[in-house]
Amino acid sequence: MHYKKLLIIFLIALVAFALQFVFHLNAWAQILITIVGILLAVSMTLEMIKTLRSGKYGVDLLAILAIVSTLAVGQYWASLIILLMLVGGDTLEDYAANRAGSELKALLENAPEQAHIMHDGQIQDLALDDVQVNDQLLIKPGEQVPVDGVVTSGNGDFDESSLTGESKPVEKNVGDSLMSGSINGNTAVEYRATKLAVDSQYQKIIRLVEESQQQPAHFVRLADRYAVPFTIIALIISGIAWIITGDPNRFAQVLVVASPCPLILAAPIALVSGMSRTSRNGIIVKSGTSIEKMALLKEIFFDKTGTITRGQLSLDQVLPESGWTQDQLIQTAASVEQQSNHILATSLLHSYHQQLQQVTQLKEVTAQGVQGYLNQKLVKAGKFSFVAPDLPPQNSDQPTIYISIDRQYAGKITFTDQIRPEAKQTITQLSKLGIKHLRMLTGDNKATALSVAQEVQIPEVDANLLPEDKIKILQNAPQNQRPNAMVGDGVNDAPSLAVADVGIAMGANGSTAASEAADVVIIKDDLSRLIRGLVISRETMTIAKQSVLIGIFICIALMLVAALGLIPTIIGALLQEVIDTISILWALKARHGKTNFN
Repeated sequence: MHYKKLLIIFLIALVAFALQFVFHLNAWAQILITIVGILLAVSMTLEMIKTLRSGKYGVDLLAILAIVSTLAVGQYWASLIILLMLVGGDTLEDYAANRAGSELKALLENAPEQAHIMHDGQIQDLALDDVQVNDQLLIKPGEQVPVDGVVTSGNGDFDESSLTGESKPVEKNVGDSLMSGSINGNTAVEYRATKLAVDSQYQKIIRLVEESQQQPAHFVRLADRYAVPFTIIALIISGIAWIITGDPNRFAQVLVVASPCPLILAAPIALVSGMSRTSRNGIIVKSGTSIEKMALLKEIFFDKTGTITRGQLSLDQVLPESGWTQDQLIQTAASVEQQSNHILATSLLHSYHQQLQQVTQLKEVTAQGVQGYLNQKLVKAGKFSFVAPDLPPQNSDQPTIYISIDRQYAGKITFTDQIRPEAKQTITQLSKLGIKHLRMLTGDNKATALSVAQEVQIPEVDANLLPEDKIKILQNAPQNQRPNAMVGDGVNDAPSLAVADVGIAMGANGSTAASEAADVVIIKDDLSRLIRGLVISRETMTIAKQSVLIGIFICIALMLVAALGLIPTIIGALLQEVIDTISILWALKARHGKTNFN
């Protein structure tokens, strides 16, 4: 829209130039430029009134005064240059914002629209919204995965860079999960859909990106706070210059170089650039407000399961009773559990890779366990009360499968939630970044929570919490430890993520509710991306402030020179563009920052 306005003003400038310098109709040129200047000044005044009514304060007043004052003293060519510079600055902002946000837009532009379904040996094209869970799909070389699923035939390398920021292709084999939006390599792969399109990873990310683009950049208000003293300084300098010299031209000369564009353009461009940078690093930040708060974080709360840990159980210990070996116990348990969908059964089978024995009369008892006959002996696996009802009850702080063979208790197998390999290093780096208040909030039992916290060196732990308990802790956080952040992944974390100053969701394997409630979503299954988010936020805010202050200091220096009468009005108008360009180019540094994470 701004480029069209710029084109119109440029054409008017050509007409005015012809009127004055070709046809020597100076009065008509002045009238044309004056009418255009007044119309634009009125338009800007109305916009300024709307801004004031919304509770904000901008620097439009300086631009309006510069236009009106130059017209009043007959410097209409300077007024025209100011008009060109202002609209040209807006056009440059549009270009810079579009360039800075290119990675975010690429997600929307490249969204898959259909899938290839395998039906009776035939391949048919199907609209994306018509794909159902368990449909057998085909991905051709170079195509995007349309919906989340699991590979059933073939293997290949998949590019997940647009989703996770990981540039290296990921090899996928039978049984591996596929994320919608990743791009297949050179071989066709068949897979089974595990989610509808609306619930798949790529569509979820698109919704988050759309939210991030619709959110206003909060730091603009910070720029407006700079605008108040800047406007006062400009009016004081220009007023004093007029009073001392008695020349109203001096007033216009000062205001002409009091360019408001560093405040209007630089801060939001820096923030959009920073959001683009986080996107390239596997993090979606939904608003400029979140970047500002992340840069100032003083306390971070962590959920345990799925955040500090992977949220996936792995084999811990095999503890046979006397008369049984570990190999016998685990083979027996895995054999009888081979058809169960229980999380402990699937975790056991994922860890056991030896030959399973044949089991007959296999039966699953709801909420108790499974049983079957192995070598004509009854084998039970599950809860202790189910496998050994005649023995005194046993309790365990860990997830456990108990086993009996031929009605005799044979032992137990325990499981543990794997701690993320990057968790300890992430906590250490957070401390080095100056965030001293780190705290775990979990619904798990105290013993398990303390064990995990001790291993990753989180100093404070609150366990056995309900979602409402977490909310109370967040709400009662001391003001001197705010802004704070909550990092989580599950549905039960969603309320806490919404209450925290900055909600950060582990979105790769987390719930949709958590991602939608959060302000920031880490879309790669890597907790260390939290460090990248903090570093990028801090560097972005530093650059945003620098770009604003550089523009202000240059403007003040030029105003002092103009007050001495050393800068003609028309030259001052041209210098505006120099100030704008410097500020905007500096703001664009936030697109890459100074830290190379590779």
